[in-house]
Amino acid sequence: MNSSQQPRPARLAVGVVGAGRVGPALARALQQAGHRPVAVSGVSDASVRRAARMLPDVPLVPPAQVLELADLVLLTVPDDALPSLVEGLAETGAIRPGQLLVHTSGRYGTAVLDPARRAGALPLALHPAMTFTGSEVDVQRLAGCSFGVTAPEELRLAAEALVIEMGGEPEWIAEESRPLYHAALALGANHLVTLVAQSMELLHKAGVEHPDRMLGPLLGAALDNALRSGDGALTGPVARGDAGTVAAHVSELRKHAPGTVAGYLAMARTTADRALAHGLLKPELAEDLLGVLADDAGPAAAPGTGGGDR
Repeated sequence: MNSSQQPRPARLAVGVVGAGRVGPALARALQQAGHRPVAVSGVSDASVRRAARMLPDVPLVPPAQVLELADLVLLTVPDDALPSLVEGLAETGAIRPGQLLVHTSGRYGTAVLDPARRAGALPLALHPAMTFTGSEVDVQRLAGCSFGVTAPEELRLAAEALVIEMGGEPEWIAEESRPLYHAALALGANHLVTLVAQSMELLHKAGVEHPDRMLGPLLGAALDNALRSGDGALTGPVARGDAGTVAAHVSELRKHAPGTVAGYLAMARTTADRALAHGLLKPELAEDLLGVLADDAGPAAAPGTGGGDR
């Protein structure tokens, strides 16, 4: 059977509860696959504007009405709000038997949807491993994007079909592994943004006019090498055991950006441990280096400049 003869999946009326950055983008991707967005809910002014921009002509209605109109409902609210939302929808009788209920939280699997399942809903957890901007570019970035998928076995094909229709690649995550899976993504993506922003600020202080231009090729190469070779891609003074250079770094950071010292030391210690374990850092050089990294006494940071800050 060729592609023109293959039966098309059922076209679904799609609703979005929570017009943050994720929901409208996924609804647009489903629309491009032939499904029909019919309703969206949003509270903040930014959500209302985003819904109007990404899903023009789709009515903005309360969450219960979204469920009344939609066959497939995307629950795209913050992680901490998801359990109470699901419980509330179930208690009010808004959920219809046979309705596909999809949340996009990385933290949760389908257990969080149990109140909806008891009301007859079909639960799916589809988390796109992507950062979202709330603009059209998000829909394009879904092409080839991995989705962390958790679903009952009988809904596995439905989950795969929806992800593929949005342009993504399904990656199956066990229910009990969802928190670890999400922690791994946050460690890599969210902390990367913090590190890059700090690096750009420091380069600007050092007199670099266009820190982004300097870092772009370097970080692109580092990311590519890390994805290809893991710890084998480690370079720099920590992996080489250049204790003097690392000590100079710490000294300069204490003077010019004391709020970055704790993060630098923590990452450098982790880097040293991994470089040593993988034979990149020579044991005879590790002692002096770890001594520098352990000596965080130094001048105290000015009030309000240190500490950890979602």
